[in-house]
Amino acid sequence: MMAAQVPGFYMKNESRRVKIPFIDSNSLVIIPVSVNGSEPINFLFDTGVKSNIFFSKTIADELGMQYTRKLNLVGADGQTVLSASVSPNNHFDLGEIEGIYQAALVLDEDFLELEKVIGIPIYGVVGHEFFKSNPVKIDYDNAEVTIYRSSALKWKPFGFRSMPMELIGNKPYVNTTIRQIEGPEIPAKLLIDTGANHGLLLNRETTDEIVLPPLTLETDLGRSLGGDLFGLVGRVRRVEMQGLKFRGVITSYPDQTEFSDVIIETGRQGSIGAELLNRIKIIFDYPRERVLLKKGAKFSEQFDYDMSGLMIRVLSAENKRFYVSQVRENSPASLQGVQLYDEIVAINKVPAYFWELADITNLFRSEEGRVITLEILRGTGTEEEAPEKLRISFVLKKQL
Repeated sequence: MMAAQVPGFYMKNESRRVKIPFIDSNSLVIIPVSVNGSEPINFLFDTGVKSNIFFSKTIADELGMQYTRKLNLVGADGQTVLSASVSPNNHFDLGEIEGIYQAALVLDEDFLELEKVIGIPIYGVVGHEFFKSNPVKIDYDNAEVTIYRSSALKWKPFGFRSMPMELIGNKPYVNTTIRQIEGPEIPAKLLIDTGANHGLLLNRETTDEIVLPPLTLETDLGRSLGGDLFGLVGRVRRVEMQGLKFRGVITSYPDQTEFSDVIIETGRQGSIGAELLNRIKIIFDYPRERVLLKKGAKFSEQFDYDMSGLMIRVLSAENKRFYVSQVRENSPASLQGVQLYDEIVAINKVPAYFWELADITNLFRSEEGRVITLEILRGTGTEEEAPEKLRISFVLKKQL
């Protein structure tokens, strides 16, 4: 067909729709993709990025990816410079869907290290190209992505609400209303970012009307392309999208960076991430510049935040090794003596190799008053000195 000569993602066999299961890790959409005939490798499908990105040049070389030029990218902290190679023509195979003539930025070094944050190997990101031509539904309840024929969905499906969406720099933006705990109710243009694991993020530098809530915690907000983000986390009273009201949303307030000017230029006040999106079924209809929304099974669940004071990261996904990457001051875990870089051997007598990172995150958010017992190793473990083995218990307590 003629359309297949244009770079994009297409159904191999024309039908009204095709469903693809995805791996759900903390509500991020991860799909195995065969690149240039390779064995399938995991990619994050992310509306928040313009270009396809490949994290490992070593593996890209093994897959026969060819390069035409080099680029220097400025990271999200406005300072870190990442070098990347442009690979203009690749084939992505998702089973019944294929991406043809796909360009990708191949990072010379994997600055994101998403495996440490997500808990499973992630080799790259698929961005705007996947969403640009066909309506795409993400069903978090069933961990399914549905790709519709481009001419389908001329009318909105039963039970869905239609909401105007604006594409700026190939990224989707919607207008919402935010009711703050303190400060005015504000209209907010927000990026819909399926690749971010926050609920709501507000950039205070974009408007004086964003007011911090009375209760906040200082924390590491995670890593985006080329930079770690730090700031505060709190709650807003309500986020409203086309009549859907999300209450008590956990909200990140990042510190201002050199990248803030770019954010201000888009006219946005922040972004919506997976912790909010996983409560709805959402259809991205880029050709008609709209999103379609419907309540999901988790819609009425409260937004929970960590009650331990710990941020856990993966030392080795293959060997199921976890370590403490952050200890919040005066939190339940810190008061009982858990320290930065402690390696977790077992949680509540269950060995670490039985846990997934997402399960640990959910456990630490689960129930105020729950007792958590960690078995940890502390120290370098050199030949001269074996690591110290400790057992530390603490009680989960709400921080927000």
